[in-house]
Amino acid sequence: MHKPIIIAAGGLVQNPSQEILLIFRRGFWDLPKGKLDPGETIEACAIREVEEETGLTNLTLHKFITITKHEYFDPFHKQDVIKESHWHAMTINDYQNGTPQTEEDITEMKWVSIKEIASYFPTMYPTIVDVINLFVLKQLL
Repeated sequence: MHKPIIIAAGGLVQNPSQEILLIFRRGFWDLPKGKLDPGETIEACAIREVEEETGLTNLTLHKFITITKHEYFDPFHKQDVIKESHWHAMTINDYQNGTPQTEEDITEMKWVSIKEIASYFPTMYPTIVDVINLFVLKQLL
């Protein structure tokens, strides 16, 4: 059976201290992302979704990191779907706390140093761990 593909985009955001923004949603640490709107570019979607889910402003879009895919049950479509998420590196030029988008079940946000980020891996989805590891690896190259 063919499963619908839902295109999404999101960002790995760093502040001036190069800490990475994590959001806590439904029991897991995650990165902000969301579905592509009709007629929207992937890049515009990534910025919009990060702004909506975190309340951060003045984001700067940088390098493309990777595309991840995962399957989940979508109650709207009432079937299993594949979410294809396009990930970009982003920065903010000032220190912002932001505001978690509670309508999207985001209950907490935290800036985490690259040195400490691995301690969060056990409570992250494997695809999010992959995005972070790829980002860190690309910084070293």
